[in-house]
Amino acid sequence: MSIKLNYSNKPSTQISSNLVLFCDEKYSVQGLKKYLSNNEYSYISDLLKTNELKKNLLVFEVNSKKKIVLVSIKKNLKTYEIENLGAEFYKKINQGKNTEYFVISDSVIGKENNFLGYFLHGLKLKSYEFKKYKTKKDKRVISINVVGNKNKPSKQNQLKFEAIEEGTFYARDLVSEPGNILHPDEYAKRLSLLKKDGLKVNIYDEKKLKKLGMHALLGVGQGSVRGSYLVTMEWNGANNNSKPLAFVGKGVCFDTGGYSLKPAKFMEDMTYDMAGSATVVGLMKSFALRKAKINAVGVVGLVENMVSGNAQRPGDIVKSYSGKTIEILNTDAEGRLVLADALTFTERKFKPKFIVDLATLTGAIIVCLGSEYAGLFSNDDKLSRQIFNAGEKVEEKVWRMPLHKNYDKLMNSKNADVQNINYVGGAGSTTAAQFLQRFILNKTPWAHLDIAGMAFSKYGGALNSGGATGFGVRLLNQLVEENYE
Repeated sequence: MSIKLNYSNKPSTQISSNLVLFCDEKYSVQGLKKYLSNNEYSYISDLLKTNELKKNLLVFEVNSKKKIVLVSIKKNLKTYEIENLGAEFYKKINQGKNTEYFVISDSVIGKENNFLGYFLHGLKLKSYEFKKYKTKKDKRVISINVVGNKNKPSKQNQLKFEAIEEGTFYARDLVSEPGNILHPDEYAKRLSLLKKDGLKVNIYDEKKLKKLGMHALLGVGQGSVRGSYLVTMEWNGANNNSKPLAFVGKGVCFDTGGYSLKPAKFMEDMTYDMAGSATVVGLMKSFALRKAKINAVGVVGLVENMVSGNAQRPGDIVKSYSGKTIEILNTDAEGRLVLADALTFTERKFKPKFIVDLATLTGAIIVCLGSEYAGLFSNDDKLSRQIFNAGEKVEEKVWRMPLHKNYDKLMNSKNADVQNINYVGGAGSTTAAQFLQRFILNKTPWAHLDIAGMAFSKYGGALNSGGATGFGVRLLNQLVEENYE
């Protein structure tokens, strides 16, 4: 199934096909007379007298070939509520065969001058499905024709929404791929193709990583027959030499837990342990597509955590890119090892204005926050506030969790500079973040987003239908657009 979206300035009166009209929260339809025949107007007016008007939208079947959808616009809607309304509309029309709807932009009411843009954005985000490996293809097409002269999103806003949609869908695609397809070798190849979007892509393979001294990252992947990589993606859209904004992602393409083996019932979902990297990739793609007026860099560490005769063992000690040594007490605490090298590398090489990393890092954050909030850890109050506020606006919510030097003692190793897990118990997400903070060496403003509860949804959410969510692409686009462009 696909959505075909068209814009037209043709007259918006007396259309014989399915109609989408907008009215106030009381379902006052007197102002819609010009779009309806007399019979249609009388029919709808009579039904509204007996209908329960608490719903956000109502569907009237005028005849066997025509439906009229009334969308109620409440006062002072937030942008994410408008998007949710578009998603609700999609659920109503995603039925049956090919369908065509005419959305009458002139009927939009209210003060939100980009209402229709957000409405259609929500519709598009909700329409995503990953059915690449289904042999029976859904070839239905839903055509959405936006007609009228007023209230349509500008060309610039259309391009922005499309870029964010493409970035979000690309992130969802990556997370949805099975581990036998999207292993680190294939992932690195796909990222090289982003050059066509205008990104500068550099791929560091094992030979280069060994030369750099990234033994924390390499240790995680040494048990796999696949390679390990660090990939950088640069976007230079600011027309100056300003410091870039940096985004770092954990890309563990499949996580068995290594010799600290995961239980079987938890292992099947570990194809999405690279969701942090997918968010970074989708974000960078959207920056390039919408020609964001910033300098930005995305850095992802791509590995596969497998069991073999060459795999990392509990008790091993590795030297990180930072020079600090790490004792591996649990091979299933592997994502922080990948990020440790990636964070120090990003800080040293790019000297960014800030660093935001994303990772499906701990199960403990799910115990704490469930699937409603991502955990936010940061060394910078200003950056934290900006991320929190951005999350509230797009409803990709974050909640700030504590960092404190007193937690360091839980990660201090007797045999190395730091150990990779807290065996005393408790504060699992905080001690993981505390570990990562040790690899920010120059006090760069930094935020860590633990998205373990947000990257994948078995039941679906307001703007996704289940599966990979692409969480973070819209959040970080909002962060950048609101504060740095």
